[in-house]
Amino acid sequence: MTQRFDSEVTTVCGYCGVGCRLEAHVRDGRVASISPALDGPSNKGHTCLKGRFAHQFSRSRDRLTEPLIREGDEFRTATWAEAIDRIRAELTRIKATHGPDAIAGLASSRGTNEECYAMSRLMRAAVGTNNIDNCSRVCHSPTSWALRKSLGLSGATGSFDDIEAAQAAIIIGANPTEGHPVVGARIKQATLRGLALVTIDPRRIELSDYAVLHLSPRPGTNAAVMLGLAHVVWRDGLLDHDFIAARTEGFDEVQELIATYAPEQVHEITGVPAADIERAAHVYGEVDRASILWGLGVTEHLYGSEVVRLICNLALMTGKVGRPGAALLPLRGQNNVQGSSDMGALPDTYTAYRSVADEDVAQAFERAWGEPLSREKGYTIPQMFGAAVDGRLKAMYIFGEDVAQSDPNTAHVIKALESLEFLVCQDIFQTETTRYADVVLPASAFLEKDGTFTNAERRFQLVAPAIDPPGNAKPDLEIIQMVSRALGHEMGYADSAAVMDEIAALTPEYAGVSHARLGRRGLQWPVAADGTDSVILYRDQFELPGGRGRFAALPYKQPGDAADQEFPLVLVTGRRLQHYNAGTMTRRTGNLQLVDREWLEIHPDDAERLWIEDGQRVSVRSRVGRIEVEARVTDRIEPGHVFTAFHFPEVRTNLLIGSSADVNTSCPEYKVVAVDVRPMAEQPAFTPAVPEPALI
Repeated sequence: MTQRFDSEVTTVCGYCGVGCRLEAHVRDGRVASISPALDGPSNKGHTCLKGRFAHQFSRSRDRLTEPLIREGDEFRTATWAEAIDRIRAELTRIKATHGPDAIAGLASSRGTNEECYAMSRLMRAAVGTNNIDNCSRVCHSPTSWALRKSLGLSGATGSFDDIEAAQAAIIIGANPTEGHPVVGARIKQATLRGLALVTIDPRRIELSDYAVLHLSPRPGTNAAVMLGLAHVVWRDGLLDHDFIAARTEGFDEVQELIATYAPEQVHEITGVPAADIERAAHVYGEVDRASILWGLGVTEHLYGSEVVRLICNLALMTGKVGRPGAALLPLRGQNNVQGSSDMGALPDTYTAYRSVADEDVAQAFERAWGEPLSREKGYTIPQMFGAAVDGRLKAMYIFGEDVAQSDPNTAHVIKALESLEFLVCQDIFQTETTRYADVVLPASAFLEKDGTFTNAERRFQLVAPAIDPPGNAKPDLEIIQMVSRALGHEMGYADSAAVMDEIAALTPEYAGVSHARLGRRGLQWPVAADGTDSVILYRDQFELPGGRGRFAALPYKQPGDAADQEFPLVLVTGRRLQHYNAGTMTRRTGNLQLVDREWLEIHPDDAERLWIEDGQRVSVRSRVGRIEVEARVTDRIEPGHVFTAFHFPEVRTNLLIGSSADVNTSCPEYKVVAVDVRPMAEQPAFTPAVPEPALI
């Protein structure tokens, strides 16, 4: 029997950074089902169980539908006029008393490009501060920093089509079949057609079963692995000498460095057998077309940004960049984490990563916005929390981020939120963070948004609303403009297309982007004024002075934490296939019936030594915090390591994460945490945070 729908809307998935195009089927004002768009450029007619089935959250009974204002210890329902007036009064008071830099904002990597740009404008033009950041700070900021230093632009050098075009590939610090399932499926299919795959991860991920080789380095030793691969490529004559001479600089210093990282020395640091280092280097180096993919297992380290530069070194040494099948492909975590930074929601850059201190750029934005703008770099997210605790930051406006659940050193984050005089949260549900808010604004979910997302391929794609926000919730762009207007700065955008037109007019790299031009396949930036986009970067030259790629001579350095007698195991964190980040959306869907709790993976040898049984509740203690969670004994994890995710608020995994962060970008070191794991004397009953999806 044929199903009948009131409408069908093509949009883009709001989960990971793959950017799957979806067809949302609507009946009676609600999304009844979702199917993959057959012509989706990144998903090619496929989607994962989150994109296809985890949409019931949009009609959950506990969606925020009215503004809330704190009165004492409780929230009361308020009108929009009341909520906006409270925000106006408090931010105006704080700005007058303490100056604009006493206020900070967070943009959302869940939001559209247009919303993130408007949020940046709100803070810079209406408030008068560069204290604006987004969650790329705590995930792929090391990737952005390193790619700009080595190659010139902050994005993948190619597209997911390079997976099929490659003869070989390395995946390091990523688990695509769980974190980016459609890309994971494309990699699986490519291996069945002959792709020679090498996986590098402390866990034996699912794709390791499809690989010709799997390396399991000790957490925090990625740099040594990359230096070892570079040594073998150099030692065994796998260099592209012509490419190095014609298109790069700085190789002599790198050559001197990698000479000291023979596979035997790398084995001592990483635990990876020397023969496996040699074999992996030859898998990559011997073919003409090979790509490297990486994720948060690379970036979320003390020296994550340096490891990304070492990845770039390997590509430059072999000339594997700027050609089909020879790509560098960072797997971005959230649907618009690429775009939120591209749009200038960062404390030191405007759109396309142009410095706030660049006089010509700043003046162009001053003319467009009609306001004087600061040339001083603002606070990063960690600096915001530190400033709040110190009393220098008095107010925050958090759009679409649950920092009390997702950010590291949770106790410190909560102390910062409690230290603020005023906190605004703009979200679709009450979260761990909204508990500390003074005003909560009901926002729109991705199925209710209009605008664009930019996926991990640098691809702008149109996002269309399938349904309206519930109750009196409003589109985020409208909310941001309302707040800005109340603060005395009128943005005047008629719609999201007008925002993109302004972005294009002010940003040469996006000059040819418009909603009318994007169509169903989108455009990969840079986009010339005539609409010509860039599927592959660096075909002829790099986007750096002189047009040459830059090598970086960076040695291996010890991670910020390490196992010792008191904390003998190393915790690694990551994602589960069925859930996403803080679980705000997926725990309100049928996915909760697939996975209704968190668990800690522990190797059988460690479990036996610690008298831990499968299914037993255990205490996990780090240097900064403690949690309780169920143990599962598995050989997916290497001895000496444990693994868990962070999808369930009641577990509060990030209580274990300290303040160690990447040396160049302040990205937290989530991936190397020394812990002590012990069985609990008593095992209390476990209750999921959301026992059943609340549907209407």
